[in-house]
Amino acid sequence: MKYKLHPALDYKFYLVGQEKTPLLVIDNFLSDAESLIDFCIKNTSFNRVDNFYPGLRMAAPRDYLYAINHYLAELLENIFDLTPDKIAGCKSLYSMVMTPPDKLDPPQCLPHIDSYLSGDLACVHYLCGKEKGGTSLYRHRKTGYEKITSETIDHYKHSVVNEGALEFEKKAYMNGSSNYFEQIASVDAMFNRMIIYPSNILHSGNIAPDFNFSTDPLNGRLTLNSFIYSKR
Repeated sequence: MKYKLHPALDYKFYLVGQEKTPLLVIDNFLSDAESLIDFCIKNTSFNRVDNFYPGLRMAAPRDYLYAINHYLAELLENIFDLTPDKIAGCKSLYSMVMTPPDKLDPPQCLPHIDSYLSGDLACVHYLCGKEKGGTSLYRHRKTGYEKITSETIDHYKHSVVNEGALEFEKKAYMNGSSNYFEQIASVDAMFNRMIIYPSNILHSGNIAPDFNFSTDPLNGRLTLNSFIYSKR
């Protein structure tokens, strides 16, 4: 296999919020993680693959997908009860935050979910340092929701609109608690750290007001974002 586990790999997991949602933090995930940055630089084909992510993305190497499925299988089963036979597929994308705050669409200023389907997981593999900002998980104050499901998504959306959470005097990235959302967990970025959490928990990158929106993978907020889909 092209990618090997780092000999100093370490992990911890936490039960977050009132819903006791598992959050897995893996440090020193892969050996030679710098090669992932090299691949990005040599094969750069960033584009806007969706309308929600506030930046650019690019497909990860196919071997990286294989490494996630191979190396993380036991942890995914033990912590998230996601056994290999329950996995329908996954995808991994290089991601770089690029959109200045004043150019954000209002929903991009709030915590979000990647899927409202229970069982799906999201992974963030940091290829940058702490100064680029980590990731936080949130609770919506009015509804008390931390995870959004197919049964609660309509109620959640209506509540957000009705309380005025999408109205801003000055747009900004979510970074800490607000009048509408309470931060229930936060993990710093660290090179070669990966965090994994259910895709339907409210979350946001910690993008500070003085964030430098660099287009250089060596200096920007470069991450590998992976999504693991469970069978329905």
